[in-house]
Amino acid sequence: MSEIIRFGTDGWRGRIADDYTFLSLKRCTQGFANYLIEKGFAGEWVIVGYDRRFHSENFAVSAAEVLAGNGMRVYLTQEATPTPAISYAAVNKKAVGAINITASHNPPTDNGFKVRDHHGGAIDPEGLKQIEALIPESLEQIKWKPLQEAIKDGRVIVFDAAPEYIAQIKSLVDLEPIKEAGLKILVDPMWGNGYGWFPRLLQGGKSQVEEIHNVRNPIFPEMSRPEPIPPNVNVGLQETVKRGADVLIVTDGDADRLGLGDENGQFIDQLRVYGLLAYYLLEVRGQRGAIVKTLSTTTMLDKLGKIYNVPVFETGVGFKYVAPKVLETHAMIGGEESGGYAFQGHVPERDGILAGLYILDMMVKMKSKPSQLLEALFQKVGYHYYDRIDSPFTGDRNTREEKILSAKPPTLGGLKVLGLDTTDGFKYKLEDGGFMLIRFSGTEPILRVYTETTHQDKVKNILDDGLRLAGLR
Repeated sequence: MSEIIRFGTDGWRGRIADDYTFLSLKRCTQGFANYLIEKGFAGEWVIVGYDRRFHSENFAVSAAEVLAGNGMRVYLTQEATPTPAISYAAVNKKAVGAINITASHNPPTDNGFKVRDHHGGAIDPEGLKQIEALIPESLEQIKWKPLQEAIKDGRVIVFDAAPEYIAQIKSLVDLEPIKEAGLKILVDPMWGNGYGWFPRLLQGGKSQVEEIHNVRNPIFPEMSRPEPIPPNVNVGLQETVKRGADVLIVTDGDADRLGLGDENGQFIDQLRVYGLLAYYLLEVRGQRGAIVKTLSTTTMLDKLGKIYNVPVFETGVGFKYVAPKVLETHAMIGGEESGGYAFQGHVPERDGILAGLYILDMMVKMKSKPSQLLEALFQKVGYHYYDRIDSPFTGDRNTREEKILSAKPPTLGGLKVLGLDTTDGFKYKLEDGGFMLIRFSGTEPILRVYTETTHQDKVKNILDDGLRLAGLR
């Protein structure tokens, strides 16, 4: 009997040649094909794309072959393509869904399988459960058609997703002022799908764009994983100072997340970046609309919502919750603590390239360096401080959760606990308006402890109390 495949917060991921094999990939694709056919989409178009991890292009071919064998029609990207470009292709090509072969920010040992709907966004939790239930156990239950045969009979078309995605980007942000601003921009695409995109979009003006880690290297040297947070971004931050750059733009392995460093080589955490992006849309662009955020991200958004009189909606962690809420509320922006942000007028999917361009446009429009932008945000909402600790755990998760739930701490880090939200993990609301969250990863045996507070000197103590509460100290 084959191993049961489970989808986490953003698709299925596994260790290459262990649980992530060609057989398991084909089973997963057959489950998605069954799901689409059950939904009444037999014979419709599906996008298949991939990242620069080990064997990703070959896994993508296998996925295309299974879809073709089930009578679906497939647009297969001709090369490794950023996740947002794959998602946009689903809309632009009027496809009924997409498969993206990527493990995003996971370690180099892993690969993954993301599915998307006709909006280009994450499929909701109920849809993921339906796909899981339709995954066959054996190879005999899988239909497939060899790639060349599928290409010959028109079932598979190999295409370039870049031109239409670039046209979409240019409709959302005016690139000319950024090109002519004379900025020195350092980009770290983390050996992944983001390399070459910022130079391509911003060439031909006074601004200079330089890249590091901009070749394919699936072992991701100089970082433990292509996740745009310290210490993975430390080389980029050092190079920012060394090269005298005005800003560091970092995209993760599949280019759907954004990391940011200021002109002094200081990392700007993802919560602050989300605050900056919302502030930019509201103040600089004058947009109005709902803000959607996961419960693990910043309370600065709630304050901006009150200042600008826009609604703020909170969801569980993961774009499988964010994307449906973005569509439901016609949100101006949706995002999460991991550095993924989606924007109105685009797809309900994270886009690290567009988010980076918006930050650059904000710098140009406000005539400010990143540290100055942050100061302007804090003048609006007050100073906020964030940190997170990821820790492996052993033992039974349910037992650990029961102990956390029964603890009922009166204070954390010296701040009074005002309430507990168990929507997705254990989120303790603190007296200063901040929070401490304990949450188990949906894709790895890791427990995460997060905090945001207005007291810089209490961050470490809050996290330490959270680790003790979780039985890790």
